Amino acid sequence: MILLGVILLIVGFVTGISILWTIGIILAVIGAVLWILGAMGHAVAGHRHYW
Repeated sequence: MILLGVILLIVGFVTGISILWTIGIILAVIGAVLWILGAMGHAVAGHRHYW
């Protein structure tokens, strides 16, 4: 999810489409939060590890 967010950020920046930029930021933040929760040992969406 973080990788998809970064890709959308890059595409949105290059093409100037602001909605891609916004969605990319949201996906990157959600992915980072899920990654941190998974690394701390919390079960995320029924999975012990999220990566």
